[in-house]
Amino acid sequence: MTDSHDSNPAIENYLLEERKFEPSTDFKANALVSTANIYEDAETDYLEFWASKARELDWVKPFDKVLEWNPPFAKWFLNGTLNASYNCLDRHVAAGLKDRVAYYFEGEPGDSKSITYGELLTEVEKFATVLKSLGVKRGDIVAIYMPMILELPIAMLACARIGAAHSVVFGGFSSNALSDRINDAESKVVITADGGNRRGVVIPLKDNVDEALKSSPVVESVVVVKRIGDKHQITMEKNRDYWYHELMDKVTDATGPVEVDSENLLYLLYTSGTTAKPKGIMHTTGGYLTQVAYTHKIVFDLHPNEDIYWCAADIGWVTGHSYIVYGPLANGATSIIYEGTPDFPDKDRWWSIIEKYKVSILYAAPTAIRTFMKWGTDYLKRHDLSSLRLLGSVGEPINPEAWMWYRENVGLEKCPIVDTWWQTETGAIMITPLPGVTTTKPGSATFPFPGIRAEIVDEQGQKVELGGGYLTLNRPWPSMLRGIYKDPERYQQTYWSKYNEKYFVGDGAKIDEDGYLWLLGRIDDVMNVSGHRVSTTEVESALVDHPSVAEAAVVGANDATTGQAIMAFVTLKSGELGTPEKGEELRNHVSTKIGAIAKPKMIIFTDDLPKTRSGKIMRRLLRDVAEGRNLGDTTTLTDPSVVEEIKRKAAANVTED
Repeated sequence: MTDSHDSNPAIENYLLEERKFEPSTDFKANALVSTANIYEDAETDYLEFWASKARELDWVKPFDKVLEWNPPFAKWFLNGTLNASYNCLDRHVAAGLKDRVAYYFEGEPGDSKSITYGELLTEVEKFATVLKSLGVKRGDIVAIYMPMILELPIAMLACARIGAAHSVVFGGFSSNALSDRINDAESKVVITADGGNRRGVVIPLKDNVDEALKSSPVVESVVVVKRIGDKHQITMEKNRDYWYHELMDKVTDATGPVEVDSENLLYLLYTSGTTAKPKGIMHTTGGYLTQVAYTHKIVFDLHPNEDIYWCAADIGWVTGHSYIVYGPLANGATSIIYEGTPDFPDKDRWWSIIEKYKVSILYAAPTAIRTFMKWGTDYLKRHDLSSLRLLGSVGEPINPEAWMWYRENVGLEKCPIVDTWWQTETGAIMITPLPGVTTTKPGSATFPFPGIRAEIVDEQGQKVELGGGYLTLNRPWPSMLRGIYKDPERYQQTYWSKYNEKYFVGDGAKIDEDGYLWLLGRIDDVMNVSGHRVSTTEVESALVDHPSVAEAAVVGANDATTGQAIMAFVTLKSGELGTPEKGEELRNHVSTKIGAIAKPKMIIFTDDLPKTRSGKIMRRLLRDVAEGRNLGDTTTLTDPSVVEEIKRKAAANVTED
């Protein structure tokens, strides 16, 4: 990437963003953090800063050393012992909060329930006893493959309670993907459900487990939660499969929390690779819990006595681990867990949930926000959203126009937006505004979190002061991954080999004259057009900036003339027609916003884009379509038929100079 914004017109789109939004006087008056002194405090003594946050947890044995750093391997809060389950549950009950609601659960069919901290503790104590009865021991890894129901965090916390690790596999993954993860972790126990609900259709989770276990002989026991019941019949294999409720009914004794080392493995979470086998990302207990709890508290300005918090992610991804389960529960928060999609039974489902529970903090993905833009504001206007006081964004860079739409229509122009950057590997939020401190710019994640040091570098590893390059992290942080399970060499090669003792994020980024950081997505999503580096995110933002466009996905396709050609897949707002004239208008709009080099070679209009069930656009499939390749695994897509429709349109649509 270039290190000079003068040499690449594609940089201008973000770096010239002039809209700024300061925290309101009213918000600052009640914010947990309202001055920038926190950044100076963190830098004055970085280790003591994190040690002070770690001491906000309950430790059985206090740590005696903050950090041991043998690049690229870190240990935090050495010789300290604690238990994550205790910190999420027991200590709140002991403090008199047993009747505080931990979760409001909203099922897709409309069933709802709540569970208090006291009730959640009882369920976790009982299920920990169940796990022990199935032979699960300290150090084992339990596979969890479940829908978004309350038994999912119960299972996770029960594992932590007895010193076992969990490996949650997203419920949208195929049986092959599940089998790969079970085998790598050598899990002897799988926890699942008979099925899950998705847009009125049963997701056959237990059937998938049965198929996966044909190639996972290590599994000895399967625990099945009855979620679907008579809507879907399953097979229960004798002496292997057990109903969750029957095992729980037999429990007569509660299991207390075991004392584990700060560096005890808390969980594995596998990240998918398109070519290599999935990587088992390792997160341990003390450092991880410290950073997720503290970031959750001050990034979302959490007031646990008052706020209703909703992270609208799936627990099968790291966002759900950190900001539905461990962060909120460590802070004694009241959260929402929702099983379904934003559009079932209608496109106002999220807004009805916010109104019903008076949600005050919403943390959502840009993909969802752009989808809501496409649907228009009528669905929003059916509901009272005045309870909202803070909005968050997570999962991928948010383009400025989606940011503005979120602020104006969901936040009613009064809610600060915290656009957060982090990854499975970082464990917790790394770059973000602080809502009572930071003046925000639409589309910028702003600055590193206090205590985090990030730097943009060029291809040679030299720091970039203005313009674009590669994002790196320059020192260890408490919630960092401790490696790739059973593969330390791959860990070093993947993350630490490109730049000496710098963590290579794999994302492109830019820095403007005010020091604001602009994330551009994966380096794979930076196109090389006639020798110019053009970010897919910037072209997508330029397209969405057009008043006719609801959503856009851009990929680079091999081109004999230019190296790569820009291919754009565009969904128009309701009432707009995808004519050749509209395509030319959009191409010219991109040229005006960024420069002629960024003008798409082809625009394909489509009613929808291929998205995973967590809401992320599958750009890999769009690249396959653009280059005429056979499609790979589409099992994680919300609607696999979307890709076939796009293939048909791509074959019939050619728009170029």
